[in-house]
Amino acid sequence: MQIIPAIDLLDGHCVRLHQGDYGQVTRFSDDPVAQALAWQEQGAQRLHLVDLDGAKSGEPVNDGAVKAITSALSIPVQLGGGVRTAERAAELLGCGLDRVILGTVALEQPELVDELAAAYPGKIVVGIDAKNGKVATRGWIEESSTEATALAKRFNTSGIAAIISTDIATDGTLAGPNLEALRAMAEISAVPVIASGGIGNLEHLLSLLALAPLGIEGVIVGRALYDGRVDLAEAIQAIGDGRLQDPVDSNLA
Repeated sequence: MQIIPAIDLLDGHCVRLHQGDYGQVTRFSDDPVAQALAWQEQGAQRLHLVDLDGAKSGEPVNDGAVKAITSALSIPVQLGGGVRTAERAAELLGCGLDRVILGTVALEQPELVDELAAAYPGKIVVGIDAKNGKVATRGWIEESSTEATALAKRFNTSGIAAIISTDIATDGTLAGPNLEALRAMAEISAVPVIASGGIGNLEHLLSLLALAPLGIEGVIVGRALYDGRVDLAEAIQAIGDGRLQDPVDSNLA
C-alpha cells in the first residue's frame, strides 16, 4: 500500500483545511517545491496535489507552483481541484502531471470522465468526496443527494485508473479514517481505491491494511506528516512490513 503525501495549495502556499473549511486554514510552508522535494527524499513514491483555489472557484491560480513541482520531482505527481473540462485536463497533463483527478465533473458530467479515460489511459482518477455518505462538490461547498458508493459504481467500466475516497468529516481531524465507508467503497468499486481523510498516527495507517485485499491500494496523508505525528520514512517501512515494529525499539506505538 502506497503512502502518498499531500500538498494542498492555496494562493501558492502549502496549507491544510479542517474538514474542508476554507475558514479554518493552517499554513505549513511558503515553498511548495521544497516541501515536495522533502517528501520525495523521505521515500514517497507518489505526490498528491490539491489546488484549493481551483476547487473552489475553478480558476487555475496555482499553475506556477504545480509546474515547478513536477519539474523538480522524479516521482509521479497527481493533482485534483478545479479540473472540470477536457481542455483543463489536457493542459495539466501537459505540465508533467502523471494523473489528474476529476471530482465535481464526475458527478455533473460523468460522460466527460469516460471520454477522458479513453483518451488518456491510466491518467484519469475520480475523486469522490463524501459527507454523511453523500457526494460533495465544488471544494466541498455543495452537498448532493447522490450516494458516494453509487457514483463509484458508475465508473466501474469507464477505464479510470483509481478512485480517491475522501471522508470530509474526518479530513484534517487526525481522528482516524472512516473504515466503514472505505470498506463499502472498496467492495463496490471495480477499480483501485485510495483512502483519504483522518490519518493521525501510524496505527491509523496500519488499520487500512485489512482493507488492502478489497482494493485499497494507497492512502493520502497530509496534516499528520506536517505535524510530525507520522514520520514518512518509518511509516513506509511499517506499511511494507505490514505490522508495527517493537515499540520498545522504535517508539512508534
